[in-house]
Amino acid sequence: MKFNTKTIHGGQKHEEATGAVMPPVFFTSTYAQSSPGEHKGYEYSRGANPTRTALENSFAAIEGGSHGFAFSSGLSAIDCVLRLLNPGDEIIAGDDLYGGTYRMFTRLFKKYGLEFSFVDMNSVDNVTAKITEKTKLVWLETPTNPLMKIADIKAITNAVKEHNSDILVAVDNTFATPYLQQPLSLGADIVMHSATKYLGGHSDLVMGALMVNDEKLAEELHFIQFAAGAVAGPMDSFLALRGVKTLHIRMQRHCENGRAVAQFLQNHPKVGEVYYPGLENHPNHTIAKKQMKDFGGMVSFRLKDESKEAAFKFLENTHVFTLAESLGGVESLVNHPTTMTHASIPEPERLKIGITDSLIRLSVGIEDEEDLLADLDQALNL
Repeated sequence: MKFNTKTIHGGQKHEEATGAVMPPVFFTSTYAQSSPGEHKGYEYSRGANPTRTALENSFAAIEGGSHGFAFSSGLSAIDCVLRLLNPGDEIIAGDDLYGGTYRMFTRLFKKYGLEFSFVDMNSVDNVTAKITEKTKLVWLETPTNPLMKIADIKAITNAVKEHNSDILVAVDNTFATPYLQQPLSLGADIVMHSATKYLGGHSDLVMGALMVNDEKLAEELHFIQFAAGAVAGPMDSFLALRGVKTLHIRMQRHCENGRAVAQFLQNHPKVGEVYYPGLENHPNHTIAKKQMKDFGGMVSFRLKDESKEAAFKFLENTHVFTLAESLGGVESLVNHPTTMTHASIPEPERLKIGITDSLIRLSVGIEDEEDLLADLDQALNL
């Protein structure tokens, strides 16, 4: 079954009682048992719910995995992965991460004895140089948030596994989505998504996802999810499953518009550097082209006027692009990382990797290209 078909039919079956094509929303916390311990596969909805099961089967199918898990948020999915580890374990992560991921790593789990090293994953050697006998997890984002760096998933995974095959490699695939790249097929052990974004696709839910191929790892993640309780509810599961069914056609338009916006910005006299892996001058364009089907709808750029005032003037005057947190919905959004999504990262750390006041991040939606370019142009020229 090819990808576009998987988004609609992958892991799905018609509801048995009525033949409903779409899974019903099972608003129930508990399930009748014929005798103690004898039931129809469901006992209590923290452990499993039929609507969530349908979604999790879909998640697994579109990532080419054997097991999928739906969480109450993307951060709760990351939290589940970190709970696989023990005090004293070391994690190697990219130096350009979503601010919430960085905050969780440094302000929550560090105090429980986990150690984190942040490296530029443009180079495989930067990763392998940090591996020690205590290294248990390598955490990748690619493309990264917000600087759109590209990490070579296959090369990094192969190098890590050569050092120690027991080290887990996890990839945050939120920006790319399974439509553009599938890290499990490149050797990764775990794929994570903020399903709030492209998988849901309509800015109407908050959810996280994990996908894996290993049975033992799946059992461990399911136990943690069940024991900690950060599960997606049935209504959000229904909405996310509906969103997944149009992922492929939405991503096609996101990619078309993202490319047009990046090229427009690259040629605009008031714009400095543009960060988009589809541009040939992107430092890892070749790697992106190798591991991605297309280049997505996320674009970051700097104004030539590097003041915060210039950035705010632009941000306050777009009309089609809405100034808001988040990304990946059908509508275009504009974001200021230093004051919004990455404000939790200490300023010295932000500046060290290039997250400055002049950096602006766009989530390019599926509106008409001409309207998007006109909106950017008028805001830049004020």
